[in-house]
Formats: sequence, C-alpha cells, structure tokens
Amino acid sequence: MTTQNTPEDTAVQLRTRLRKMRAELPEDQRSRGGLLMRARLFTWLNVARDEAVRAGRPAPATVAAFWPMADEPDLRPLLQQWVDGGVAVALPVVRERNAPLAFLPWTPDAALRAGPYGIQEPVHGPELLPDVVLVPTLGYTEQGDRLGYGGGYYDRSLAALRDRGHPFIAIGIAWSCGELDAGYEPAAHDFRLDAVLTQDGWVPQAPLEQGGPSGTSLHSYRMN
Repeated sequence: MTTQNTPEDTAVQLRTRLRKMRAELPEDQRSRGGLLMRARLFTWLNVARDEAVRAGRPAPATVAAFWPMADEPDLRPLLQQWVDGGVAVALPVVRERNAPLAFLPWTPDAALRAGPYGIQEPVHGPELLPDVVLVPTLGYTEQGDRLGYGGGYYDRSLAALRDRGHPFIAIGIAWSCGELDAGYEPAAHDFRLDAVLTQDGWVPQAPLEQGGPSGTSLHSYRMN
C-alpha cells in the first residue's frame, strides 16, 4: 500500500496517515514481522562482518539501535543476542533539543531512564561512534529517502557522523505500509539511508560494505 504526496497533503497530514496505518497492523503480523526483521538483521551483520574480515577491512563492531516507541518494530531481543555475541550496542540519547543525538552503550543490565520524549535512554557510559545506525522510519522510498517524525534528530545525527569522517551504514527500520509513492520529494535536509528493512525484506537491497553515507563506495547484494 502506498501513499500520495501532493501539495495539499502536508508533512503533518502524511505522518498522521502513516501512523494510523501502522497502528492498524494486526498483532500477529506485527509479531511475525518483528521476528523476520530481527532474523534478517542478525544474518546481515554476520555476513557484513565476515566479508570485512576477508577483505582486510575493520569489521562493523558497534551498532546504534533504538528503544521502540508504540507501534515501532521491536528489535530488543536481537540487541541482547548481539551483546551476547560480542557486538557493542548503543542507544540514542537526547542531550539537547535540536542537536545531534549521542549514542551511549547499552547492555541488558544497563540503567535506563525516560528521555525528553518518553523514550528509554542509557544513563551512563562514553559516547560511541557507531559503524551501523538503525534508524526508526515512518515512511520511506525505494531509493532510501526517509520520512521521520519531524524532529530532525536523525538527519542531524547522521550528518554529524559524516562530517566527522566516520564511516557507517544507515539502515531504516520500517513497516512496509510506510512505502511512499515515487513522486515523494524529500526535504533538502533529509539524509538518504543506505537501505530500509521492512518485514517484507530489504529496500532496495541489503548494504554489504561499511561506509556508505560518509562517502566510501558501497557494494550491495540482495538478501530478501
């Protein structure tokens, strides 16, 4: 199911429609979809790490994930798997409004508190530079354009990582009902993602080589 972006359909109205569609997903589809996304991410990161080692590159070691809000895909069981497997997991922290996010380490026993928007955030720990950023995504295009919630936090955060010269991969996490029509026009400040993962698979394909948004060439493969 796709949505139209017309001059009469403002960003606020579009977000409202997408939120409604997402909230109406049946619970069994939500549960199965979350399981499929976690499995695909687990497999993808293993492949990406193995490929990096074979190519003599540093393997992705730190993943910035997110604590789910209502109706968002729940990746938390995967986060514990990653920590158990030696992958460093970070969660976003809002330290200042209208500024980039900080990413602090998370483990299953980490102390958390509600941030300014009611989302759980780590209380302590050094700021990490993630190799992979999982981005909560409300709407998306086949080219990886993202419609978020309107605060601009991830656009600022991804741009800040790029400006620091830190190579990373940005992957949107979305329900497939958030697909936007081909005529959707992103705003000038919107940061294009390397890929989007939905319960139906990768859009347009799964990124393989680390470093897309910072300017490094990106090799991709299909893994639906």
